Amino acid sequence: MDVRLHLTFLILPVFVYWTDYAVNQQNASGPRDLALVGIILACVAAHECGHVLAARRFGLIPKAVILLPLTGVALYDESRVEKQPSATWWKREIRLALVGPLVNLALAGFAIAAIAASGHPVDLWTWPFLKARNLPRSVVWANLYLASLNLLPAYPLDGGRILRAFLSRALDLQSATRRAVSISSAIAMVLVFAGLFSDAWLTMVGVIIFSAAQLEERALVFQSVLENVRLEEVMLTDFATLSPADTLEDALDKAVHSLQDDFPVVRGSDMVGVISRQRILDALRAEGNGYVQAVMNKIFDVSVRHDSLGSAFRKLTARSSSIIPVVEDERLIGIVTLQNLMHSMSLLAESRKLRRDESES
Repeated sequence: MDVRLHLTFLILPVFVYWTDYAVNQQNASGPRDLALVGIILACVAAHECGHVLAARRFGLIPKAVILLPLTGVALYDESRVEKQPSATWWKREIRLALVGPLVNLALAGFAIAAIAASGHPVDLWTWPFLKARNLPRSVVWANLYLASLNLLPAYPLDGGRILRAFLSRALDLQSATRRAVSISSAIAMVLVFAGLFSDAWLTMVGVIIFSAAQLEERALVFQSVLENVRLEEVMLTDFATLSPADTLEDALDKAVHSLQDDFPVVRGSDMVGVISRQRILDALRAEGNGYVQAVMNKIFDVSVRHDSLGSAFRKLTARSSSIIPVVEDERLIGIVTLQNLMHSMSLLAESRKLRRDESES
């Protein structure tokens, strides 16, 4: 599983130090401020671990998690999970959404118990509750804040996911997600402007919610492209092929004069393998000149023109390959490469977003 930090988490140390310095210029402490950032990161990571572990019980396989200072955006591979009817799907979503805040509440309880057992008195009720100079208290309140803020009806926070689950009972999933994202953006703007006139932390929360909503909206557009666009719309029909009888030096010469990184290997009208430019180079360096047949990959998946981009993408990632031949009546009619697929997905997603923005304006 790929775990990444969102850009807002890189801004958080600067923000924490700035707010600490504004309150107490003489006693602002860089190391303690970094420790507070570490506490927040650990609490968010525990929150998302709760979601991931709960999701596994439903058969959802996590592919990536992007951590933000307030929440995380988890991407799951639902291709191996049977589609659930909306009557049960929304209940599953609510259960998954509630796990994160419950994890933070449990951690806050453990922290309070640990503080009480240590014998060192810590005043939990002195404002500001989240402060770098009192890290034990910050552990408690970081978890309490995360639990409460994540219940805001702002997607993709847990409260927003619950809202989307209820909306999906009357709308299709994409429409419910767009409605939830719109509500989230409105809440984010209110928090940003409220923070300008009161507490800077409200502005930070608003920025985080807005950033997370944009991530989810982008993921929604990409998912729509994956499932609704067919290979015949994006496949390459003007492409170079190699013969298994070609020498590696001849193949490299053809590759130099082509924009392709991957090539189908064809004998007569039959496709018998695939090979990449890098594989040709590696074979030449290791073994000298030989034949394409000896180093080509003879195990490969094929698709048909009416397959979706999503199905092709799953085939590419399943075998860690970079090319999918498109066939019709056992005849090669096109190819889809990973590079071509990612480029097409990006352009189609942007095109659909622009058309939707125009229709809404």
